[in-house]
Amino acid sequence: MPLPKRAPAPVAERPLQPLRTRRLHVVDGIRLVAALMVVLHHYAGTRRLDEPGNAIWSRPVSEIMPSVFHVAAYGWIGVEIFFVISGFVICMSCWGRTPRQFFVSRVIRLYPAYWFAVLFTTGVLVLLPGVSERLPLREVLFNLTMVQAGSDVANVDPVYWTLWSELRFYLLFLVVVAMGLTYRRVVAFCCVWGAAAMLAPVSGFPLLELLANPDGAWYFIAGLALYLMHRFGQDLLLWGILAMAWLMGQLELGERVAYEGVSSWRGAVLIFTVFLLVMVAVSLGLTDRIRWNWLVTAGCLTYPLYLTHYVAGTAVISRLHGTLDARLLVGLLIGGFLLLSWLVHRGVERPVSRLVKRGLDASFARMRAR
Repeated sequence: MPLPKRAPAPVAERPLQPLRTRRLHVVDGIRLVAALMVVLHHYAGTRRLDEPGNAIWSRPVSEIMPSVFHVAAYGWIGVEIFFVISGFVICMSCWGRTPRQFFVSRVIRLYPAYWFAVLFTTGVLVLLPGVSERLPLREVLFNLTMVQAGSDVANVDPVYWTLWSELRFYLLFLVVVAMGLTYRRVVAFCCVWGAAAMLAPVSGFPLLELLANPDGAWYFIAGLALYLMHRFGQDLLLWGILAMAWLMGQLELGERVAYEGVSSWRGAVLIFTVFLLVMVAVSLGLTDRIRWNWLVTAGCLTYPLYLTHYVAGTAVISRLHGTLDARLLVGLLIGGFLLLSWLVHRGVERPVSRLVKRGLDASFARMRAR
């Protein structure tokens, strides 16, 4: 007697194949804007730069260029914007992929430009010492792993702290990728991770706090919810997750404002809220008509720009601040690092990524064969 056929799983439960949708050009543009916000903040908007006799400008930057300082003081929010976009893009790019494909895609995306940045920044510190501390060679080499924060080793460049948050997000999301991405599983992941992030600070378990990443979790969760809106359409549950992410985010923004000491909570929340509303418009398809090709290039510059600008840029400012107008110097530096980022993308990221992908694919094929 033939066995009865098993009923097909509901659509929402089956891992779906990637949709053949057009590239979201607006997201590329937002990424570059966020990177430029961070760069401007590091050059002209931090509390350290507004202290008399600071090692970068020698006198408070609010006296040198007050209007720029008041705008740049909010540039740190670019990091939170990065985290939201990361949640959105990772979910979009991993849908329908295997864990192996997810792993390879993250390695070739993160490491080539990062390896260059570590060596480039170390070289700048050798040539222009005195502003930032140069690490011992053994710690510089360990930085090439990108997991130095997990081993209590200092970063070659302080901006690398965000990569540790990204890596922990990838590790957690890999579990969902291994199970197969579905609407229900991603929603459940958002809820479980969000609950863990809320409980971790008061749990007394350092390992839970390490994995839950309470400082950044809700920004990534916001990005995941926004992508689900983009792929499946809006519903009350996704709006609830996004609202919870905003509520948790505004609390964390308040803590960041207190730490930065140069901006207001109201201004920070306003900027973050406007950004989320723009991302809602992207998720609902309201920006699909924007198809400017230069935005794709802009998105490619973001990661190299973020990795290379801080230590090297402030070292240059410390040498040249007395020879050029401050605004001109900052503008030239930003332009120079954008050019460097384009060169890194074309001359480092593309060829090295191809080589690494080829090698990893061959390695995984060998593992399957054996």
